Amino acid sequence: MYLYELLAQRVDEWRSQGYRHSDYPTIAEILEWSANPEGNGFRLRPPQVRALETYWHLRLIEGTPHIFDLYRNLFPTRKELLSALGVPQAAFESVDYDLDTLWTRIKSDDNFVRDFHLEALRETLTLTYPSYILALAMGAGKTVLIGAIYATEFAMAMEYPDGPFVQNALVFAPGKTIIESLRELAETRYDRILPPRLFKPFAASIKLIFTRDNDPKINVIHGSSFNVIVTNTEKIRIQKETIRKSDLGFLLAQKKEDEARAEIANLRLQAIASLPNLAIFSDEAHHTYGQSLETGLKKVRKTVDYLADKTSVVCVVNTTGTPYFKRQALKDVVIWYGLSQGIRDGILKEVAGNIQAFSFEGNVEAYLRHVIKDFFNDYGEVSLPDGTPAKLAVYFPQTDDVEALRPAVEAELAELGLAPTLILEHHTKCENKADFDRFKFKDSPHRLALLVDRGVEGWDVPALFACALARKLKSSNNFVLQAACRCLRQIPGNQVKARIYLSLDNRSILDRQLQETYGETIADLNNTQVQRRRATIYLRKLNIPPLVVSQLVRTIIRKDAMIEPLRLVNPQTTYRDILKKITYTVAEQQATSSLLQQVGDAVEIMAPPQTIDLYAAAVEMAAVYRLDLWAVLDELRRLYVGANELPLSHLADLALQIEAQTRNYELQEETVEKALALVRPEGFQKDLDEQGGEVYTAEITYPIDRQRLLLSWEEMKANNQGNFGFHYSPYNFDSNPEKSFFEQMLAHLNLNTDDVEDIYFTGALTTPDKTEFWVDYKGDDDRWHRYTPDFIIRRKDGRCLIVEIKNAQFAAATQEDLAREERGEAVLTVEGRKAVALKKWEQLNPERLKYEIIYAGEETVAYDQLLTAKRFVKGE
Repeated sequence: MYLYELLAQRVDEWRSQGYRHSDYPTIAEILEWSANPEGNGFRLRPPQVRALETYWHLRLIEGTPHIFDLYRNLFPTRKELLSALGVPQAAFESVDYDLDTLWTRIKSDDNFVRDFHLEALRETLTLTYPSYILALAMGAGKTVLIGAIYATEFAMAMEYPDGPFVQNALVFAPGKTIIESLRELAETRYDRILPPRLFKPFAASIKLIFTRDNDPKINVIHGSSFNVIVTNTEKIRIQKETIRKSDLGFLLAQKKEDEARAEIANLRLQAIASLPNLAIFSDEAHHTYGQSLETGLKKVRKTVDYLADKTSVVCVVNTTGTPYFKRQALKDVVIWYGLSQGIRDGILKEVAGNIQAFSFEGNVEAYLRHVIKDFFNDYGEVSLPDGTPAKLAVYFPQTDDVEALRPAVEAELAELGLAPTLILEHHTKCENKADFDRFKFKDSPHRLALLVDRGVEGWDVPALFACALARKLKSSNNFVLQAACRCLRQIPGNQVKARIYLSLDNRSILDRQLQETYGETIADLNNTQVQRRRATIYLRKLNIPPLVVSQLVRTIIRKDAMIEPLRLVNPQTTYRDILKKITYTVAEQQATSSLLQQVGDAVEIMAPPQTIDLYAAAVEMAAVYRLDLWAVLDELRRLYVGANELPLSHLADLALQIEAQTRNYELQEETVEKALALVRPEGFQKDLDEQGGEVYTAEITYPIDRQRLLLSWEEMKANNQGNFGFHYSPYNFDSNPEKSFFEQMLAHLNLNTDDVEDIYFTGALTTPDKTEFWVDYKGDDDRWHRYTPDFIIRRKDGRCLIVEIKNAQFAAATQEDLAREERGEAVLTVEGRKAVALKKWEQLNPERLKYEIIYAGEETVAYDQLLTAKRFVKGE
């Protein structure tokens, strides 16, 4: 079993426990919100949520272990450990079955590592700090995941100032081109990742800093917190040779080129090394792992090692879509989400049966003409839900190839009756960056891109439905893989497959690179079908009258006053004890800003403690604990007789004393009448339709095998003359019995229209931004949860019937729990707690609400199970 497989099991268990953590309970609030934020708009994708959960499980449950220690903890037996680390039996035999010798040989013996293919394991064993790889395939959102991690870390650091949380982040990439994509961090919707109460202080504190080519410094205050520095490794490597002339700026005029390079590198490193509680993120880390493990990794690692030595690095996080090195699984991978999973989950387009390989036999023009004809025949009328037409990208090895083959492309377009203006040509000899950037949008006039060394890694064009490689490549460096996969990015509502055109030679290269990079084959992609789809629901009925009911409302209130007046005790610390030792290093020669370190004598000097004015301390604590300012100030003056200041180190202790004396709260319950909105339009995305009218939409995801459970207003329009139901469309039912109940009641209501106002399916519309129709129940985790029943039928006289459809397997346990509640005994099951909560709601509103549970089989609701609902419709 791989490490990431075992971790996935543990994370699942932690999630089922509500992300419970005794010391830092706020993590549950953060993870629950990030997985399902209230309101419409951006939200993390399932693989991003899984990766964030895994990261926090490592941080809090596992204690941020070194990756090798994590292996030893999770694989306790020698056999399990060696198998998980991929150590061949022959390697273990060669060291006489001694583990310590084995680890030493892997770290130090190049021949041993080469002979047994242990390069990836050596990387794991030689790290001196926690470092994890989050491996997510393209399209899963690795850059946003980085933002989610440091945002949640900063929020935890603000919530628990003394906790072991990240307070600064360094985000780097190995190439200058990739840093452009990291600007996505500046546009990330952090309010959809952090709950509102945590987002506000985060937004006020974060400082996002991008390094600039001509600036020798990083504009950060030394020793400060909540900085996010985004750079590429060339700008901060220790080696002065990596600083290019374009980065030297004004220093080049004042110093020799060699000295200028050294000074810039040192200034940047010094600034970063001054930041406490640092986390280092490497986006697209396959540039430093993967194929560059022997060379590029050593240079990057030297920089990271330096920072780990000079400051408090909490951990290093690497994101990549390529968790393999020469078909060896990298041992640092803690979560793996592959191409096939992305296709199954609907994050990537399906490509099954659509990878076409051809034998050119030297006739590239004929091949290209076939590609153009085939694409426009099959995709000419295809478009995304927003109307953006399907597009094709053709990749060429050299610019000369484009010049030679473009006439064949134009000739085929002419044969099809299409204009050559559909072509976008973009390469070093024909720069069309503005048109290239606009290619992804609906208003672009181009549908066919001819590219050289462009539009490969990081190019996000959901309207790209097909890619073609025009010639066999002599050396690809993953180019075939990157180019072929550009057309896989998906968008909600699209169900059309993507297509890849290749030569037979390039097909072999693609198959090899898939195996080396993702551990998958072309056959795997051809056999992978979508298992989840995304769709858009439209709000049809905006002015639904609210449901007026009596509810039991719980509030935590503070009692009128403290039983005793505030009384504080001086923290037991003498002035001498709190004198702070500060170590100064005296340089052997005159220091300049170009020097990283100058070794000299260390001198310890006793410095007085930091203090705070009594009045300022009183103002701060009175504001935090809602106390009278003068009462707090009088107590501080009594405590520190004759002094105008108190040691800053005393504040935390004094605050704890005040908190203990003011913790005087009680839970109060009262019955109030409330008007509950069955639907809240403000929770939906507001757009304009083609006629300029307002439409309200939201995105949903569903398993493909539940396609049959979607039911739209348009489908039922002919048999729904009373226009009942469908306050949004389509309804997305969870089960056949739910759909069956609705369809049968819809037919009945259209024959009995006199007394019924409407019927609503409410079971899938559950978030508080979209509805207020729910009841609270207490879970076995001792926390309150929301529960929304499936249907509500409303009569014109104001009476309502709430109907819940449950699987018949829950019948006995739920009925027993209802009986236990009547006897005053504890309710045991979750389904029972939900039923009890609704029963209590019914009892508070005997004249308004009636509640019924229907226990159905797998396929349908029986005729006799509808009798209660039908009698309610008739007013019986």
